[in-house]
Amino acid sequence: MEFLNKIDDWWQGFCEKTKSGRKEFGETMEGIGTALKTIGKFLDKYKGVILAVPVIIGAVVLAIMSLSKLPESVGINLLSNGEFSMMVNRIVAVLVPLCITVFCSVLTIGSKKVMFPWLISLFSLVIPILIYVTNVYPA
Repeated sequence: MEFLNKIDDWWQGFCEKTKSGRKEFGETMEGIGTALKTIGKFLDKYKGVILAVPVIIGAVVLAIMSLSKLPESVGINLLSNGEFSMMVNRIVAVLVPLCITVFCSVLTIGSKKVMFPWLISLFSLVIPILIYVTNVYPA
């Protein structure tokens, strides 16, 4: 029993010595928690915009790259014999995927459930790459 009393006395002394430090630490952690809660509310409120902006930037970068690298006449829908079923102007081949991505990003911003339209806009970034690959490196 004496051993338990010594531990209890030590613990009480430890608690007295560290009382002010524990109080400061608790207040600091409470402030950090409040700040993280505020940041979380902000991110949750504007998650559509936060997710859509990098996709739009990527789409614009891909459009600029496509404008500089694609030939003047671009083939769409590569057939098995190596010919294209339709030929379009380079501007059309660049602007249509850009418009699809921007439209999906607008849906992401305006939607309550942002993940599905965001994933569609993310996958729409593959369209300019596919057009480039099929026109520069035909089968």
